[in-house]
Amino acid sequence: MRGNAPVQVLLILNDPPYGSERCYNGLRLALALAKADPAIAVTVFLMADAVTCAKSGQKTPDGYYNVERMLKGVLAGKGQVLLCGTCMDARGLADAEMLSGVRRSTMAELATITVSAEKVLVF
Repeated sequence: MRGNAPVQVLLILNDPPYGSERCYNGLRLALALAKADPAIAVTVFLMADAVTCAKSGQKTPDGYYNVERMLKGVLAGKGQVLLCGTCMDARGLADAEMLSGVRRSTMAELATITVSAEKVLVF
């Protein structure tokens, strides 16, 4: 921790929300970090197929994880969720289709966040 500033942790997720468990495990870690210490500021950056994790209205079978709900947990824990705008455009995803509270972002912003983060984890 730098002085009174929160510890900045950046998680970059690349895989689709379902099929592999990489996004699921990355979000599990994001939620655990936020719960473990309020002095940790968690940023989740979704890029490539992971941008579809933030599509609202996901319906999964009972007993199966739901990445939309997990992202809501990150946001409720005062984390931020950013989406690669280029990746969204490539997949035909509009801002209006995405979960409330997430935000379209850029590679320039990801670069800035990466430089300022104490920890960068890629899934």
